[in-house]
Amino acid sequence: MVVKTVAIISPGDMGHSVGSVLRDNGFDVITCLKGRSSRTKDLARKGNFRIVDSMEQLVQSADLVLSILVPSRAKELAEEVSVAMKRSGETCYFVDCNAISPRSARELEHIIDAAGGNFIDGGIIGTAPAKGDTPRFYVSGPDSHVVTELDGKGIIVKSIGSEIGQASGIKMCYAALTKGTNTLQVALLTAAEKMGLTQALREEFKFSQQAQLSSMEKSISGLPANAHRWIGEMEEISATFEDLGVTPHFHMGAAEMYRLLDSTPFASETPETIDKDRTVWETIRAAADLVEDPKSK
Repeated sequence: MVVKTVAIISPGDMGHSVGSVLRDNGFDVITCLKGRSSRTKDLARKGNFRIVDSMEQLVQSADLVLSILVPSRAKELAEEVSVAMKRSGETCYFVDCNAISPRSARELEHIIDAAGGNFIDGGIIGTAPAKGDTPRFYVSGPDSHVVTELDGKGIIVKSIGSEIGQASGIKMCYAALTKGTNTLQVALLTAAEKMGLTQALREEFKFSQQAQLSSMEKSISGLPANAHRWIGEMEEISATFEDLGVTPHFHMGAAEMYRLLDSTPFASETPETIDKDRTVWETIRAAADLVEDPKSK
């Protein structure tokens, strides 16, 4: 099969950037903006996507559909595409690229299969191409070879097996470390702030853990703007671990920390409007102010 037209839903931070590099490499990139936010619509136009009016038109036109959303929207989109395939009588290859558990991926496979479509499990590791990175698209399933046509076209595609759940599984394990570590940092700094030990801990980190301190100072202030996207991701990691008999509690706690950050005044920022001058310590103070003392309950 020759892939000529790629549909991306939704053209958010990652989606619009991936779409832009695919278009630059000769692919016809389309999307449907029905029900999408004004920011998403602006990003789609910025990426020069071809806009179609309905999901039915999208599945009729697309050889490949890339679902790139927050985890909580993954099932809803798969159902929308499934209904569109049934109504239009057309089928397509559907790649779920979201941060969901292998169990969730298998549920989506059934939804797409029921409409006669071909489901491919996927997981994205790395930042958006617009930030100078080349993201890795891990894919698995009987039809995963189809996605390899996009390899080297602004993204790297790695087909890692014939089973649904393998690609989502590697994403879960990777994000468990990266985004999970961020929440451990937030938790310990919040605890220190609650005890009035921030300055003493900061000085100790500066002496013995400079790399960790630099990492925290670089990343934590930007977390509130993305926290709403990552709550569900941590819950999916927790479910993955639980299904394997590994403790789910680490990442249920991680979800709680992102929920805390999402409650701070800084959560209203977008990736474009993050205050670059705000320090990690200001961010942590805002989070600590929201944490109730259990003794006062």
